[in-house]
Amino acid sequence: MDPVYVILTTKPGVFRTETGDEVDIIETYDYVFYGRALAEYRIARLHGETKLIVTEETPPYVVNRVPSKFLEKFESVEAARRELAHLTRFGSMESSLTLRPNAVSAEH
Repeated sequence: MDPVYVILTTKPGVFRTETGDEVDIIETYDYVFYGRALAEYRIARLHGETKLIVTEETPPYVVNRVPSKFLEKFESVEAARRELAHLTRFGSMESSLTLRPNAVSAEH
């Protein structure tokens, strides 16, 4: 199987996305919109079809197991980066997407 990359999202206080053994996190970014941290985005490599666990962080704390087949897939880390940049830029609005310090940046 050729490498496949996806973008995973966690919105603190709203929901978190958790992975398993079939997923390697490549890069983690913090997204800030008008000074407010809104999301954590992770570019991840899939090693096959898997299910991701998406857990709501407010009652009733619903847990969903989402098959990776429903995620948009990218052929490279760079393609995933381009899509993430596109998703987080809104004209002249004040937003930033910052690679976390000590994050491993990898080209696969």
